[in-house]
Amino acid sequence: MRILIYGAGVLGSAVAHLLMQGKHEVTMLARGIRAQQLEQSGLVIRHHFQKRTTTDWPRVIRKLEADDRYDLIFTVMKYSDLEAVLPNLADNISENIVMIGNNPDIAATEAGIQRLAGGRKRLSFGFQLGGGIRREDGTVISIQTGAGKLIVGALNGEIEFLLLLQQAFADSRCKLVIHSNIDAWLKTHMISVVPLAAAWSSRGGDVKGVASDRVLLRQVVEAMAEGLELLEAAGYPAVPALQAQIIRRHKAAVRVLLSLYHRLPAARLIDGSFAEIESLDAVFRGWAQTQGQTAPAWNRLLQEAQNHRQVISN
Repeated sequence: MRILIYGAGVLGSAVAHLLMQGKHEVTMLARGIRAQQLEQSGLVIRHHFQKRTTTDWPRVIRKLEADDRYDLIFTVMKYSDLEAVLPNLADNISENIVMIGNNPDIAATEAGIQRLAGGRKRLSFGFQLGGGIRREDGTVISIQTGAGKLIVGALNGEIEFLLLLQQAFADSRCKLVIHSNIDAWLKTHMISVVPLAAAWSSRGGDVKGVASDRVLLRQVVEAMAEGLELLEAAGYPAVPALQAQIIRRHKAAVRVLLSLYHRLPAARLIDGSFAEIESLDAVFRGWAQTQGQTAPAWNRLLQEAQNHRQVISN
């Protein structure tokens, strides 16, 4: 199979590595220094938990041409960057696209690309569990348990190219989970991601400082609970439901777990983006405005993150 990874960041690199375990022709779209690193040194990943380093040699391109056909295209990028690449994807001849990453409004994304492409694309959406950072030399430090887990689904019904997707991962040990309501899963995931990312940003990435700040952790859990209430008020179910129940009913326990997590060495290997926080928060605020509701803990966290960013920039 010919497969394109559109986005050469931490998660895009992890997905490329998984797909190259098969006999596929994997191409990565990268630009600037990142493209040079991939061409000169290969795709180098240090697997943190597995304590091993792998080097793969994907094909590298800097531009997706209209007539460059792929069996599958995986976009792996921040939500704040996604809209900018839709015209390029729409112009390309390839039909099957898997959009991986935070996306609380996949209906708008699908409508946007189908409008540009004249309705000839087949889309699915998902999230690659894991994280990490990329060093200046291009080495990716990947935080994944086991062989990786990709949760994926389609906006309306079944994935039209499911067999192709399964074939792509057939020779990898990655766990491919097909979710029947990926829209709700991604929306619920965003409710947890934004308060945590705002907390990290407000403390300048000092995870130990986050771990020891009881007031901040209480605010994070309250923000998550507010987000879940607003999500359901807007007509979307919380998925998985058990996770939502734990956040609402066992807030003290969740605070303890978050404190313990932020004391782990792996917690320092989290790459956050304020642009990502802002773009996800904009969707949340749209829900809040529509429902006429407020989320004071959520808003305070975002304001603290914004204040810290302004201090740094000044």
